[in-house]
Amino acid sequence: MPYPTHLLPTTVVGSTPQPDWLVDRATLHQHGVPRTPARDMWRIPDDLLEQAQDDATILAIRSMERAGIDIVTDGEIRRESYSNRFALALDGIDADTPAEIVSQSGRRTPVPRVVGPIRHRGPVEVRDAQFLRANTDRATKITLPGPFTLSQQVRNDFYADEEELAMDYAVAVNQELRALKATGVDVLQLDEPWVRAAPDKASRYGVRAINRALEGIEGTTVVHVCFGYAAVVAQKPSGYSFLPQLADTVAQQISIEAAQPKLDLGVLRDLAGKTIMLGVLDLGDAAVETAGTIADRIRAGLRFVDAAHLVPAPDCGMKYLPRDVADGKLRALAEGAAIVRRELAG
Repeated sequence: MPYPTHLLPTTVVGSTPQPDWLVDRATLHQHGVPRTPARDMWRIPDDLLEQAQDDATILAIRSMERAGIDIVTDGEIRRESYSNRFALALDGIDADTPAEIVSQSGRRTPVPRVVGPIRHRGPVEVRDAQFLRANTDRATKITLPGPFTLSQQVRNDFYADEEELAMDYAVAVNQELRALKATGVDVLQLDEPWVRAAPDKASRYGVRAINRALEGIEGTTVVHVCFGYAAVVAQKPSGYSFLPQLADTVAQQISIEAAQPKLDLGVLRDLAGKTIMLGVLDLGDAAVETAGTIADRIRAGLRFVDAAHLVPAPDCGMKYLPRDVADGKLRALAEGAAIVRRELAG
């Protein structure tokens, strides 16, 4: 099915919860958001893992369809994190002898090392996209980590210039996006949370790297920014340190987290001309919002964005939520959007 033509089409940012029979959720939480391989989170032996991931992906797709979501993903069921599935498949990466970075909160995270030129070795998520399209009649979306974020999740032991590293990542991402687009997937999204975390570097070369990654990619493209998974980052700022600059990207849509941080939506004025994928599900709250609450958050967005350019969505990926909570929140999202859609239709 092509991209929806009705107002306020709903979608997810990317991930949905992986079943407990597929992953050990305690181990998943222990890893946080892994940059290096996290094979120990999978409950299934290697020879059966792909089959199990396929089955779980179908469950994720059906959950989104039953909830009434218009643009569905594969739930990122095959991924240990939003980024490491693609990041670890590139040439120039050494994940066997990782380095370690320390976050501002003091959390220590093993990261791959860049030991040679970053190059796209071959398709990474093409089968994921083909499987998604074969198992739904809804519009489809596939996500990739963006080049700037990829460049911030490694230790650079090869490039003399960080911008050159980011631009090589951009070329690799562009090659993957071209392969994904050839599958017929409707929407392609780059996840770029690190432009907010490293705004000085992002100001120098973040937009240029994003635009190189999206070069020549036709159809609907999205750049997603957020403050991090609610399960990992509990306290969130109320504003973005790098957002107006994304107006200069070639992406048609900008996806922002807004519900949990209670974002002042006046910032959306800085993104005039872009379609806004607006986070209206608070993933830091275990309670399932009512459809009325979601409708109120959508109406708040409509004060600054025309209805033809607003896409209601969760704040971030739903990977760390209990499945029943995620399902309830997605139903509320679809029902809340339907309420406002009927109001707009008079």
